Amino acid sequence: MAIPVIRADRIGRATTCMTGKTFLDTNILVYAVDEDAPARRETSRKVIASLVEDGSGVISTQVMQEFYVAATRKLGMPPLAAKAVLRTFSVFEVVQVSPELIHAAVDCSTLNAVSFWDALILASASSAGCSRVFTEDLNAGQTLLGVAIENPLV
Repeated sequence: MAIPVIRADRIGRATTCMTGKTFLDTNILVYAVDEDAPARRETSRKVIASLVEDGSGVISTQVMQEFYVAATRKLGMPPLAAKAVLRTFSVFEVVQVSPELIHAAVDCSTLNAVSFWDALILASASSAGCSRVFTEDLNAGQTLLGVAIENPLV
């Protein structure tokens, strides 16, 4: 069942939409290729497969950039292998980070005492009309910018 989400459009009017879209934070994608965390890798892969199957997954250009850096620096993945994984992310809707989203993230960060980068994830998810974000970086159970925060790894 889709959850109703109320969000503001570009000129500030509130709109209501029914959505089942889920935004994936970088850590979920990184765990999917992490050979040193088999339980989290398996869970992440199941979550990703489910979102691919129903077409409800959303990421952003920020997530793609962070994935590449984490995969190559933290996991030691060869750059071309990381690039090949990035290409598979085309199955998801991709939010292009814009100046408007950056300004929204600054506001969210300031008002909610979260890091700018986490706020940018939330702003991107909200702009795409996602009802939830899967992450382990924020407090599960909270709702910020109309997006419910869930940790599928617990």
